[in-house]
Amino acid sequence: MEKVELTILMPCLNEERTLEVCIKKAQKFLKRYKVKGEVLIADNGSTDKSIEIAKKNNARVINVEEKGYGAALIAGINAAYGKYVIMGDCDDSYDFLNLDLFVDRLREGNDLVMGDRFKGGIEKGAMPPLHKYIGNPVLSFIGRLFYGSKVKDFHCGLRGFNRERILQLNLQCPGMEFASEMVVKAELNKFKISQVPTTLKKDGRDRKPHLNSFRDGYRHLRFLIINTPKWLFLIPSMILMVIGILGIILLANGQFNITSNASVGIHTMLYSSSFIIIGVLLFGFYILDKLYSYNVGFILELDKFTNKIVKTNSSFLIIFGLLLILGGIVMSVISLIKWKNVSFGTLNPELFMPSVIIANSLLVIGFEIVFISCLISIMKIKIKK
Repeated sequence: MEKVELTILMPCLNEERTLEVCIKKAQKFLKRYKVKGEVLIADNGSTDKSIEIAKKNNARVINVEEKGYGAALIAGINAAYGKYVIMGDCDDSYDFLNLDLFVDRLREGNDLVMGDRFKGGIEKGAMPPLHKYIGNPVLSFIGRLFYGSKVKDFHCGLRGFNRERILQLNLQCPGMEFASEMVVKAELNKFKISQVPTTLKKDGRDRKPHLNSFRDGYRHLRFLIINTPKWLFLIPSMILMVIGILGIILLANGQFNITSNASVGIHTMLYSSSFIIIGVLLFGFYILDKLYSYNVGFILELDKFTNKIVKTNSSFLIIFGLLLILGGIVMSVISLIKWKNVSFGTLNPELFMPSVIIANSLLVIGFEIVFISCLISIMKIKIKK
């Protein structure tokens, strides 16, 4: 079979009204731009005449049993013959006649080429105001903030990519959040990403779109949050530990006066201790999250900071944790002796509790470090896919 350079991939679910015009536009582009290509329809269980229309117009059709936008596209990417793939909805909202910039950028060596509808132009009525002014801008901003991305339109459905490179990302999301997954994983793995302007016009459907604004918006947001351990674990960890350590230092010798009329004491110290304990735990979660992501192929390599932590001798970390536990035990014994000296009677909390709080913190943090170190040791063995 002659080598195919480009696959134009369209996920399809009951699109008989607009499918033919999309296929013809895509084929016209291939002919005009002299690209050896194919049009591939990933049908997701259509009950109308979509499959019949696709075959009549010489498009290749694959049947995808697993339901979902992402599931259809993942199957289509795997089945594509082309070196490059350009995906887009077959509702006649995207411009399949003008894919020149996408192909040019792919040929230049970009791994992923994103369309930018806001730069290219959105026809009046093509995008609901909720999506245009709130949903898309907010989610795209979060994506840029959390992942250091420069992509302006995270959820543009018209995008092109190098098939082999995208397959390396092991994309798995079956729903609409697939759009975010592709960009996020490409960013995390330092893929070369480019953006080109594209247009969006009002679709030709005579029914409601498959997209559910609130359900799918939440799924995009959830995906963006849970897959960024830096923002989910590391930054909260650092903030909590800094606040906690400052609190412990200020209150180690007892009550601290803020003003002539206001002071903080053991109650604030107790909260400071809790902040440190939670901070250490979140830091451990951060390392475990990064290591897990590497093991399952979510990221293709660990960053330098995580790699340094992971390569640290686990025995050293365990010994460090045990030393903290020992320190906590010693301080607990000293506190117990102090209590014994007053015949186990009433003690002044302001004088007695600081050492107890520090002892408790050392014990808990020590155990956290020991068990997190053990988990890191277990997860150092890369899962073979």
